[in-house]
Amino acid sequence: MDKNRLLTPGPTPLPPLVRQAASLPIIHHRTPQFQAILKEVFDGLKYIFQTQNECFIFAASGTGAMEAAVANLLSPGDLAITVEAGKFGERWTEICHAYGIQTETIKVEWGKAVDPNAIEAIIKQKASQVKAVFITLCETSTGATCDIKAISRLLKDTPAVLVVDAISGLGAMDLKTDAWSVDVVVSGSQKGLMLPPGLAFISVSPKAWDLIKDSKSPKYYFSLLQAKKAYDKNDTAYTPAISLIIALNEALGMMKKEGLDNIFMRHSKMAQATRAAIKALDLELFTDKNALCDVVTAVKVPQGIDGAKLVKTMRDVHKVTIAGGQGKLKGNIFRIAHMGYIGKDDIIAGINCLEKVLSQMGYKVSLGAGIKAAKEEFSK
Repeated sequence: MDKNRLLTPGPTPLPPLVRQAASLPIIHHRTPQFQAILKEVFDGLKYIFQTQNECFIFAASGTGAMEAAVANLLSPGDLAITVEAGKFGERWTEICHAYGIQTETIKVEWGKAVDPNAIEAIIKQKASQVKAVFITLCETSTGATCDIKAISRLLKDTPAVLVVDAISGLGAMDLKTDAWSVDVVVSGSQKGLMLPPGLAFISVSPKAWDLIKDSKSPKYYFSLLQAKKAYDKNDTAYTPAISLIIALNEALGMMKKEGLDNIFMRHSKMAQATRAAIKALDLELFTDKNALCDVVTAVKVPQGIDGAKLVKTMRDVHKVTIAGGQGKLKGNIFRIAHMGYIGKDDIIAGINCLEKVLSQMGYKVSLGAGIKAAKEEFSK
C-alpha cells in the first residue's frame, strides 16, 4: 500500500515514538506521576522557546493562545499595532476587535515582509498609547517571514510589548525569545513540535506581566493569572490534555537530543531543496525572495492549471497532501510544507507527485527535473 504523505503546514506527520507515547494508558492528572512529566514538559518548552520565562499550556489550538494573549494583556479601548501580512496576521486584528481593542493595522502585500520602519513610525507618533504589537513569525498562508529581531529593538525602551505568533515557526526557525526581548510568544502543537492538534502554548515576560495585572478584559479559562498560580505548583489550572502532554514530552526529548541548531539547519535544507525543485520545473515562487521562511514554500499555480484540482488530485489519487491557497489566494497558489517530522524522502515523493500531476494536467514539465534538483541540494 502506498504511504500517505502529509506535506501540509499543519498538521504535520507524527514520529512513531510520539504516536506510541500518545497511545499509552491514561493516568490521572492530579498525581505525582503526571506532575513529574509536566515538570519535564515545562522545562522542555523553555528550551524550545529559548526563554527563562514561564511557558503555559492550554488545551486548545494555537488560536487559543492568540486569544489568551489579547485577553490577558489588554483592556477594552487600549491601542495595539497589528501587522497583517497574510491570513493569520488578519487574525490578530480580528481577535483584538472582538475584545474591544483599538488597532493601528499595517497592511503588508501578501508574500512580503513588513518593513520595521512602518512599525517605528506609529510607535514614534503614539508611543505613550500603544500597549502591544502583534506580529507573525511565519505567515503560512504566504510562506513569508519577518525580522523579529529588528522589530523587537524598536520596542525595547517603550511601554509596548511585542507579541509573536510562532504557531508554525516554533521549533523550525530560530526565535531567540529572551535574547531578542520578545515579550510574548504563542504557538501550537501540530506543526514544528510534531504532535496532533490540541495544545496551545504561550510564554510571558516580566514586562508582559505588568500589563496582565492591569488587564480588564474578560477571561476565565484563558486567564494567565490562574495559569501562573497552578504553574507555580507544577500543575495546570484546569484538566489538561493528558495524552497529548505525555506525547509532547516525548517530542521535546527528541528535539533536545537533536539540538536546536541542527533542527534549524535541517529545516533550511529542506526549504532549499524544495525551492530548487520548483525552479527546475519552471514554476514561480509566490513569496518575495527576501522574505522566504523555512517551514513552507508557496508556489504560484501556472496559468491554465486548475489549482484546486491540482491539490485534490495529488491528495485523492496519489495520497500526497499539500495545501492550497487561503483567502484571496485560493486557487492561485499551492503550498508545500517542510517542517517537523517531514523529511527528505517526503519532499522527494511530493516533488515526484507534483511533476506527474502537472504533466497530466497539461503543464509542460521535464519529468524528473525537480527530483534531480532536490536531490542535488540535499547532497550538498
